[in-house]
Amino acid sequence: MNESLSSEFAKLRVGGRGSAEHVKILLVLFLLSLPFVNPIVHGDGVGYYAYARAPLIQHNLRFEEDWRHANLYFSQMRTLPNGQLSPSEYTETGYVSNLFTVGPAMLWTPFLLAAHFFVLLANAFGAHIAANGFSTPYVLAMALGTAIYGFLGLLISYFLARKYIEDRWAFLATVAIWGASSLPVYMYFNPAWSHAHSAFTVALFLRYWDRTRDFRTILQWNILGLLAGLMVDVYFPNGVFLLLPFVESTLAYWNSWREKDFRAAGLLFSANLSFTVTMAVAFLPTLITRAIIFGGLFRFGSYTALPWDWSAPNWRLVLFSSEHGLLSWTPILALAILGLFFP
Repeated sequence: MNESLSSEFAKLRVGGRGSAEHVKILLVLFLLSLPFVNPIVHGDGVGYYAYARAPLIQHNLRFEEDWRHANLYFSQMRTLPNGQLSPSEYTETGYVSNLFTVGPAMLWTPFLLAAHFFVLLANAFGAHIAANGFSTPYVLAMALGTAIYGFLGLLISYFLARKYIEDRWAFLATVAIWGASSLPVYMYFNPAWSHAHSAFTVALFLRYWDRTRDFRTILQWNILGLLAGLMVDVYFPNGVFLLLPFVESTLAYWNSWREKDFRAAGLLFSANLSFTVTMAVAFLPTLITRAIIFGGLFRFGSYTALPWDWSAPNWRLVLFSSEHGLLSWTPILALAILGLFFP
């Protein structure tokens, strides 16, 4: 990530005054937006945050305390009157069934480690802050981390967009997505959810994939694989973006076949294999936690227990439903999609 961002900022020096000014404006807007950060863990965020808190504080994956400390609705749905968790909350391995992904916890780790160090140091000097992962320093660190990742996702997206369109339009598009999509909800108001982290990891993956498209070394394939694994660690549907290197490689194989350049095809196969291995390594945190909690590397609770209905004609509702339809609730995305075809 540092290499990618450093490269982008280096380009700003030769990219014109407008580019640098736009980045400064985005930075100022971000700093001014920080008072909107809402340090809270609730709803789905309970599951995401538990993967960070329990290993840090308890050094295990026992999430009972996270379920008990959750917001009232979440907790009441999952606990008995005596405070014990409902038996239905446990898997066959005896662990709480936490279906949520581990990627956000991985990204929060630096911020929570800093918060934990602060709490321990403050307590050593006489403060009385609960070092349990639920007190304000921890939750505030988590929320600030989420806001930072969301902003980095916007910034990287801006750098990617300005490669293909005029800088001013890339800037306006970035501000529009920031202000008129659902992203700020998850950057500021629901920071324990995974969507701001998705924006960051997907933007980072796409930018690196695009920047190395013309020629990619084995090392760069490995870096792309690590970014791909992290992207899916954060949110499983992000895996749809793996279609980009898949289609890219398929076309390259086809060209090699037509030109009878089997050496190039062999080199690409080695690169693809290396990419797959490094992606699998980056995805290990997910697989290991699934094995511990659900009893198998590829057991994901209800995600794999329930059959997929391929005949369900719900794509229209996904886009246009009055109940959180993507385009009906976020019309700025309709303009964004049109912009792909009419730049």
